[in-house]
Amino acid sequence: MLRRERNAAVQNNPDTTLVTTDAPITTATHGGRAKCLQRLARLALPVPTTVALSFNAVHHIASGHLPDIDAILRQFPQDALLCVRPSSEDPDWGGPSAILNIGMNDARYEILCGTLGPGSAAALFTRFVQSYAIHVDRLDPDMFDDITGEGPAALAEVLKAYEAETETPFPATRAEQLAGVLKSMARAWEGTSARLLRQAKGAPLDAGLGLVVQQMAFGVGQGESGSGVLQLVSSKTGMPQITGRYLRQSQGRDALARDADSLYISRDPRGASLEETVPDCFAQLVDHAKLMREKLREEMQVEFAIENGQLRILDGVRVSRSSRATVRIAVQLARDGIIPREEALMRIEPNALNELLHRQIDRHAKRELLGSGIAASPGAATGKLVFSANEAQASAARDEDCILVRRETSPEDIRGMHAAKAVITERGGITSHAAVIGRGIGLPCVVGVSDIRFQTRKGQLVTKDGRVIPAGEVVTVDGTNGTILLGATEMQEAALDDAFQDLMEWADAARDIDIRANADTPADAQTARNFAAQGIGLCRTEHMFFEAGRLTVMREMIFAESGDDRRAVLQRLLPMQRTDFIQLFEIMEGQPVCIRLFDPPLHEFLPTDRTGQSELADALDLPLSDVTRRIEAMMEYNPMLGLRGVRLGVTVPEIYEMQARAIFQAAVFASRDKAPVVPEIMIPLVSAKREVELVRTNVDAIAAAVTAETGVDFTYRLGVMVETPRAALRAGDIAQHCSFLSFGTNDLTQMTYGLSRDDAGRFMSDYVRQEVFVEDPFHSLDIDGVGELLKLGSERGRASRPDITLSICGEHGGNPESIAFCRDAGFDYVSCSPFRVPVARLAAAQLAISSQIAQQ
Repeated sequence: MLRRERNAAVQNNPDTTLVTTDAPITTATHGGRAKCLQRLARLALPVPTTVALSFNAVHHIASGHLPDIDAILRQFPQDALLCVRPSSEDPDWGGPSAILNIGMNDARYEILCGTLGPGSAAALFTRFVQSYAIHVDRLDPDMFDDITGEGPAALAEVLKAYEAETETPFPATRAEQLAGVLKSMARAWEGTSARLLRQAKGAPLDAGLGLVVQQMAFGVGQGESGSGVLQLVSSKTGMPQITGRYLRQSQGRDALARDADSLYISRDPRGASLEETVPDCFAQLVDHAKLMREKLREEMQVEFAIENGQLRILDGVRVSRSSRATVRIAVQLARDGIIPREEALMRIEPNALNELLHRQIDRHAKRELLGSGIAASPGAATGKLVFSANEAQASAARDEDCILVRRETSPEDIRGMHAAKAVITERGGITSHAAVIGRGIGLPCVVGVSDIRFQTRKGQLVTKDGRVIPAGEVVTVDGTNGTILLGATEMQEAALDDAFQDLMEWADAARDIDIRANADTPADAQTARNFAAQGIGLCRTEHMFFEAGRLTVMREMIFAESGDDRRAVLQRLLPMQRTDFIQLFEIMEGQPVCIRLFDPPLHEFLPTDRTGQSELADALDLPLSDVTRRIEAMMEYNPMLGLRGVRLGVTVPEIYEMQARAIFQAAVFASRDKAPVVPEIMIPLVSAKREVELVRTNVDAIAAAVTAETGVDFTYRLGVMVETPRAALRAGDIAQHCSFLSFGTNDLTQMTYGLSRDDAGRFMSDYVRQEVFVEDPFHSLDIDGVGELLKLGSERGRASRPDITLSICGEHGGNPESIAFCRDAGFDYVSCSPFRVPVARLAAAQLAISSQIAQQ
């Protein structure tokens, strides 16, 4: 048991102190392990005597200034063996390996031979000598390779090998051994490689290390002795489950070694268990773990030893856990009243929810890496490689899972993406077409795969080591980590269980900004609804035109010679669009639906290959030369900055007229016997207020016509998608004609930087690595540059029209940092991909809670 010592030099020394209930120990000065041991002492658990060395003390040791070793040793019985363990502020930062059995020498060995037996005594001494040689003297572990057998003979050989290598006898005194261990661990922590390693794990430059010197609980002896670990929940699921391992005649965490002949903890049909072998110790362990859970307010893994039938608690560490278990554990602690709901919300990293929303590769699964790229859409899937959208649809028709491979996807690939289980592209970045659509429909996606050659005409991939992966080969795509693996791997299914649902309800009660979803199809809308989105913040209507039955009509409209001809063709698309919008309105059940009018350049709907152009000529009954000439005439040098968005609405107004009529007719239909639907119509790519005036005039005229035709009065809201720098700068003028401004951060980032969002992925990693950019601006909102435009635009828009609604609807909408910016700027909502909605809900809740804490 931890005991009070009269020796005030250690008892009250803030740098080298005996761990007691009131010792001056904190996580920030002595590390998490030392503080945990003090908490266990306060719970009166059977913890061996321990002395804690502070960060400051360890830093001095590394500089060559040892503490009073004799004062430390006086805290322990003269014949006690010791161990030294690291105690960093965050256990994830790591630390040097623990050293056990300090104090073993010839005299102590002779005594232990009488009490433990020669075999056990020799095993303890041998272990210490080898550990000391490798970790303290930094000798090559290979020096012990030729030593065989065990017991006293093996010990003699180990000592002989040590003396031969160091040309000195093995240190004989406990003081000399402890001093050597402390110096080696302190210097290891402050070494360059160790510093770089923990910095990669998020540790600050000045992260300190504490050390704890603890009396050994042998775990070896004549009676029932051993060591092990126990926890009350599954690390994989977080569900209640007593798990762990126990190994007889062992020390430390030996029981967890893969080849260890360990016992199960609780009764198990597969073999012997601790519960059956030592029922009293097992019952005590479970009680101790429950007490630790309640008082430490966390699920803990208990490290213990049994010495001649007596239980010792050596340490308590936070249970390692998957994201699924993280949610379950936090929620259950809140349900049990151990922590408040707000704390449960704050304990979960929002992006960790991706593991719950999508299938993931099991953490323990074997992986054979083929290549990697940008993790563009989370989740994992397995299937056969196909190289075209048509092949993907054919595979789906045969009920075969497939992975769609493209150099880069286009709107024409959307049907194939819906049919595939995952997508791989050679080009593209985090906001490329494949990435945006993938996140929207929950499709795992890896883009910008630069270490694999895409030979699409041959229907094969070639890895950098020359392996050829042909069409039909089974691969697994990990969109969470951005890797492509050969073959099928073990998966972990999505888990939207009761714990997840409770967490989301608590998040909604806490947050103070609305969360909508970007949804283009009824399936997207249903996903958004399932995730409790507060409406649709962006519906991209152009995706509706790429279905097979509509694409031909769309192409016929493009080739029409006059406005009247275009209206006549669009009249055939009208009922299709109306049906789309009716479905969206009905699924959302009165929640707001913001529909963006047609945005892309028309040439995207035209075939670029000779075969497709011939088929189009046949369908339109036109000479092939006329078709190719017309297509060539429509091609633009820079289509992203060309005739698209509102520019089409002004120069080819028939498209917007048809869409407005479809929206209003759908609103009237969906409002029958229900609360009135108030559609929101958004004009894309606006740069000047006159553009808004022209489109508004046409839309108002269509609204009046539909009211006259149906005899039903309805209202609608018209707004602008702010995605050009000029629109942000002139937001004050534009806002006078709008009900809302929704900032499209994908294009706004692209135009602000002068970067192609589809091509930036090729060099962005180099830019981030060389600190040109802190982060990929298409992945994390650029607060300094693009953020300033957002701030200017929102301030000027609201100054001109105080009641205007402000939001963002780009891919940044689901990013926690972006939500923080929008919340501080007074935005009303953010909109993101449907599968990002839970992430955004949790992030928004955490921001609100943090704000409340800061104000207290």
